[in-house]
Amino acid sequence: MKVITAQQAAGLVQDRWTVASAGFVGAGHAEAVTEALEQRFLQTGLPRDLTLVYSAGQGDRGARGVNHFGNAGMTGVIVGGHWRSATRLATLAMAEQCEGYNLPQGVLTHLYRAIAGGKPGVLTKIGLHTFVDPRTAQDGRYHGGAVNERARAAQREGRANWVEAVDFRGEEFLFYPSFPIHCALIRCTAADTRGNLSTHREAFHHELLAMAQAAHNSGGIVIAQVEQVVDHHENLQAIHVPGILVDYVVVSEDPAHHQMTFAETFNAAYVTPWQGEAASAREEAAHAPAPAAVLDARTIVQRRAVMELAARGPRVVNLGVGMPAAVGMLAHEAGLGGFTLTVEAGPIGGTPADGLSFGASAYPEAVVDQPAQFDFYEGGGIDLAILGLAELDGHGNVNVSKFGAGEAALIAGVGGFINITQSAKAVVFMGTLTAGGLEVRAEDGQLRIVREGAVKKIVSEVSHLSFNGPYVASLGVPVVYITERAVFEMRPDASGEARLTLIEIAPGVDLQRDVLDQCATPVAVAADLRTMDERLFRPGTMRL
Repeated sequence: MKVITAQQAAGLVQDRWTVASAGFVGAGHAEAVTEALEQRFLQTGLPRDLTLVYSAGQGDRGARGVNHFGNAGMTGVIVGGHWRSATRLATLAMAEQCEGYNLPQGVLTHLYRAIAGGKPGVLTKIGLHTFVDPRTAQDGRYHGGAVNERARAAQREGRANWVEAVDFRGEEFLFYPSFPIHCALIRCTAADTRGNLSTHREAFHHELLAMAQAAHNSGGIVIAQVEQVVDHHENLQAIHVPGILVDYVVVSEDPAHHQMTFAETFNAAYVTPWQGEAASAREEAAHAPAPAAVLDARTIVQRRAVMELAARGPRVVNLGVGMPAAVGMLAHEAGLGGFTLTVEAGPIGGTPADGLSFGASAYPEAVVDQPAQFDFYEGGGIDLAILGLAELDGHGNVNVSKFGAGEAALIAGVGGFINITQSAKAVVFMGTLTAGGLEVRAEDGQLRIVREGAVKKIVSEVSHLSFNGPYVASLGVPVVYITERAVFEMRPDASGEARLTLIEIAPGVDLQRDVLDQCATPVAVAADLRTMDERLFRPGTMRL
């Protein structure tokens, strides 16, 4: 192990290398190194034509994180699990200045392990019948993970092969081939004199070990950013990457380059274990959002998701980023217990963080490596997944990954969405029925639409197939879609085919005007259409 500067580390990266970067939204990214790498390119034009691989989104929707790779000529291929936080990469891809691919986050974490172990790749059902599936479909919605024309051209010409459709023992699978990693950029807390790396001030462990093993066993190099170098580690259990895998260590000189997350310099709660029910309740109360002056659409949707949580009585739950993130807090506020919240980054239990700290949890019960968390998820370990939705169609398909076309398109990426929705025992989606100026008023147990949103969220066909409703329903998984004024679920129609069906409507709204007319495609209405619980529409604390 050799201690070098960030600038020296940047000088080691060569043209056309495949670089794997660790991090999760605002946590665990080697910011000092990637910033120096970008500065080297801007000053010298080197390195060029890199292939960047990362599993979880890393960035602040600005300049930090893997956004440093967002320069034309510097990066020729991007293979990422989530893109929303890396807007500069999305801009590069939409301008057709690189090949862009979006693969499931969990698959990428497992690929690191496959590469480390000298295995040919990852064989899995994750991604089947979504845009990640490479098989040509008549509707043109299967793209092999490609998010731009340059990537699709590379696939057609046989220059790119990130995923294959295969039949194995009479069943359909997707195969994600292994590839060599020339450089792994990771971040830990401290290195000892032999290069052993601890993570005692990091929010979680990412896929650090798998990445380092993959790069080392590919004949590549491992560069680790740390806060300090110590003579020895006090706690053996804090060491997550052994020194035999580490080639270079960069000590971060600027504290801004080594914040715990892009939102927080340090939060002790993320590295402090669960301290019992009373301590957890105090922590939740301290971090609970202030009660809204007006009961808005967002809170109504979250409350209805809490009711789903209560009705199903799940043991292990995954909450998505954004609107779903507050469901756990509201559930405890409503008096519910007996469930454990998990985050794909690795925390189990505790209170999941949101925003640029998403991926961390306050006072977790345990933290496992990200690949191990996805092992658990994909094996059926999640009893209930509660996730956001951006676009929904009459078939029950959901889009959360890409919107629009051309240079104006927005690539959000799927992250762990596909891994989770194709593996959970039950799936709940959350979102408003319309967007763009929607204003509602909840009073006396009823809902009134004050101003309708300009954008209909239920469309004739989703523009990007992140979730295949009929396919997941065919696996026997209950799928529910919650909005502020209506609840839908996947139900079989007269022919036996599952389709989106309206099952609940808010008290006070008109079925035709406020629900059916606000869908850009016909939806089925259940014969047993029910009224949503009036408690959802009463200000104050909702108790269950």
